[in-house]
Amino acid sequence: MKYLFLLAAAGAALVPAVAGAQTAAPQGAAPSDASATPQAQDAPADSGGKSNDIVVTGRRLDEARDAILPSLGASDYRIDRKILENQPGGVDRSLVQVLVQAPGVTLDSYGSIHVRNEHANLQYRLNGIIVPESISGFGATFDPHIADSVDLLTGTLPAQYGYRTSGVVNLKTRTGAFEDGGDMGFYGGSRGMLQPSASLHGTSGNLNYFLSGSYLENDLGVENPTAARDAIHDHTRQYRGFGYLSEILSDTSRLTVFGGTSIGYFQIPNNPGQGGAAPGGGNYVLNGNSTFDSAKLDQNQREITHYGVLAYQYAGDALNFQIAPFIRYSQTRFTPDPQGGDLILTGVADRSRLSSLTTGVQADGSYKLSDSHMLRFGLFFQNERTRSDIVSRVFPVDANGNQTSDIPLTIADTGGRNGQLYGIYLQDEWSLTPRLTLNYGVRFDAVRAYTSEQQLSPRVNMVWKPLEGTTFHLGYARNFTPPPQELVAAPTLALFAGTTKGPAITTDDPVRAEREHYFDGGVQQVLAPGLKVGIDAYYKIKRNLLDEGQFGPSLVLSPFNYAKGYAWGVELTANYTHGPLDLYANVARGEEKGRDIVSSQYFFAQDELDYIAAHSIFTDHSQRWTASGGGSLTIRDGIGTLVPSVDFLYGDGLRAGDPAGIVPNGGKLPSYFTANIGITQNIDGPGLLKGLSIRLDVVNLFDRIYLLRDGSGVGVGAPQYGARRGIFAGIRKTF
Repeated sequence: MKYLFLLAAAGAALVPAVAGAQTAAPQGAAPSDASATPQAQDAPADSGGKSNDIVVTGRRLDEARDAILPSLGASDYRIDRKILENQPGGVDRSLVQVLVQAPGVTLDSYGSIHVRNEHANLQYRLNGIIVPESISGFGATFDPHIADSVDLLTGTLPAQYGYRTSGVVNLKTRTGAFEDGGDMGFYGGSRGMLQPSASLHGTSGNLNYFLSGSYLENDLGVENPTAARDAIHDHTRQYRGFGYLSEILSDTSRLTVFGGTSIGYFQIPNNPGQGGAAPGGGNYVLNGNSTFDSAKLDQNQREITHYGVLAYQYAGDALNFQIAPFIRYSQTRFTPDPQGGDLILTGVADRSRLSSLTTGVQADGSYKLSDSHMLRFGLFFQNERTRSDIVSRVFPVDANGNQTSDIPLTIADTGGRNGQLYGIYLQDEWSLTPRLTLNYGVRFDAVRAYTSEQQLSPRVNMVWKPLEGTTFHLGYARNFTPPPQELVAAPTLALFAGTTKGPAITTDDPVRAEREHYFDGGVQQVLAPGLKVGIDAYYKIKRNLLDEGQFGPSLVLSPFNYAKGYAWGVELTANYTHGPLDLYANVARGEEKGRDIVSSQYFFAQDELDYIAAHSIFTDHSQRWTASGGGSLTIRDGIGTLVPSVDFLYGDGLRAGDPAGIVPNGGKLPSYFTANIGITQNIDGPGLLKGLSIRLDVVNLFDRIYLLRDGSGVGVGAPQYGARRGIFAGIRKTF
C-alpha cells in the first residue's frame, strides 16, 4: 500500500501544476572535451509567464557554479537526461546500472563498481558539492530520478578534487528551471518489482524548487548466491526522497539548500546446502542441536542515510565563489538469524550497529587574474563521529579450536572515534596560447582519526588542441586517500580469545592512508560530424594501497592496506550522434596488483600473509577486460516518438581463488556478456495523453547465467550471480 499512497499523494500535488515539464538538451554520452567550458544558453522568449530576467540570472549562476570546478585535463564522461531516459530501464534503473556504461567501470556484487580497477575510492557530489560517503552496504543513496546529468571524472584530477580520486561522480540535479510541472510514474515486472516515483518542480518569485520521491520493492535486493532464477529470502524495500530549494538574492548571488534521505531494508539471501561436519549438517552444536537448513536462515540488514547541504554562491565579474556547509548521518544494522542458525553453521552470530555523523564545510572559488590566468582556490573540512556496537554470540573452544560447550557466550564490543579531514588547494589555469592550456596547482590534505597523516600533493595537466577537432591531454597527480573512517573499527581481539570468533592471527596494525603517483595521457579526435573517438592510458604507483573485503556475516566491508602496489590501463571510447541516432562503445584493458598486507592482518590466514609478503598478487577487484556499449533511435510515428534502445556489458571476470590453492587471487572467474533492450513510446498529445510515456524493457535478454563472485579470493565472503532475464514495463506522465 505504500507505493499506492505515494502515487496518490504525488498525484494530488501535481494535478494543479502547469503543463510543460523541463526537458534536457541532448549532449550525448561521450567523453567531453578536456578543455570544455560551460556554454551560455539563450533565454526563452517566455518561460511559463516567469520573468526572463530571473531565468537568465538562474542559468548564468548555474554556469558560474559549474565553472568553479572544471574538469580541465581529466577524463569527463557525461550522460545527460536525454540519454538517461533513452537507455533500457530509463531513469528507473539504478545509478550503478548507469555508471557501468562508462569506460573503465567494472561491475561487482552488492551494488558496487570499480573505476579503473580500484576498490571503492569514489567521491559523490551533488551540483559539485561533496556528499560524504555512507556506510557501505547495498543500498544506493542516490538514484537517476533526481539527475539532469551524470558525470564521471577520472584520470589526473585537478587540485580541487581530493580524498576519493579514482573517480568523481557528479550528479547535476534537476532544479525546475523556473517552470511549473512534474511527473508521476510506475515501473515494475519480474521478481515482484514495484517502483513508483514522482517529482514536482516550479517557482514562486525568485524561489525555484524541485522535489522527488521514489519507492522500490522487489525479491532481488542482493545478488543471488545461487544460479537459480529466483533467490531465497531476498526481499527488499527502499525509500528515497530529495528536495532542492534555490532563492536568487540578487543578480550576482544565490542561496541554495538541498538534501535527501535513503532508507533500505534487506533480507540477506540464503545459499542452500551449506552444512558441515556436525551431525545433522551443521558445523557446531547449539543447546544439543546440530541441525539447521541454511536455506531457512533469517538474516536482515537495515541501512539509512540522511544528508543536507546549504550553499551560498556569489558570481561577480572576476570573483566567483561558493561556500557550502553540509551534514550527513548514516547507519547500518545487521541482525543474525533469531533461531541460532548462524551459530550452528558458523559458530558466530553478530548483531551489529554502525553509525556515522558527519558535518563540515566546502568552499571553492575562482578569480580571473587576466585573460591568460584563472586562479582557483578552496578549502574543505569534515568532522566525523563514528560508533560501532557489536554484540556477538560465540562458543568456547579449546587450544585446538574444538567446541567445548553447546551453550553460547555473549560478548559486547563497542567503540567510537571522532576524526577530521582537512584540505586546502590553490591552482592556476594558464592559457599559454589559444590552443595550449596548462593547469597546475597544489593541495594539502591531512587526516586525524584512526591514523594521523598528511601530504602536499602537486597536480599538473596540459591540454593541447593543435587542430580543430583534436585534443591531447597529459597529466600528473599526487593523490592522498585516507581510509574510510566509517568502516574502520578498533576491535578488542583479546575479548574473543578462546572462542569461535578468535582470530588465528592477532596482529592488527592500523589502516593507513594510501599515497599515489598518477600519470595519465590521451587524445580525442572528431573523425566526422557527430563521430568522436578517444584513447586514454594511465599508470599508478601506490604506497599503502587501500583495499576492502567482507570478513564477517554482516555485508559491511572492512579496509586493509598492501604496502605497495601499481595499476595500469588503456581505455578506448567512441560516440556517434546523428539526427535521431545515438551510439556509443567503450573498451578498457587494465589490472591492479598489491604486495605485503601491512594492516588488519588478523582478517587473513598466515599462509596468505606469508605469500603476499613475498609476491605481488592481483587485487580481488582487478578485471583485465571490460566493454560496454549501446544506442537508441528516435522515430517520429505520428503520435509522438518511438524510441527503441539497446545496451550491453562485457566483463572478463573478477579474480577468484587459485584452483591449485597456492596463489591468493590466482584464479579468474569466467567472462560474461549481457544485453538489455527497451522500447519507449512517447505521446505528444492531445489532451491528457500529452506527456505520457510507456516503456517495455528486457534485462539480460539471453538469460545468461554468470558469476560476479564465487565466494573465493582475498576478502570475498560469498558467491553472487548476476540477475537472470527479467521483463519490466513502466508508464510515466509528465505535467
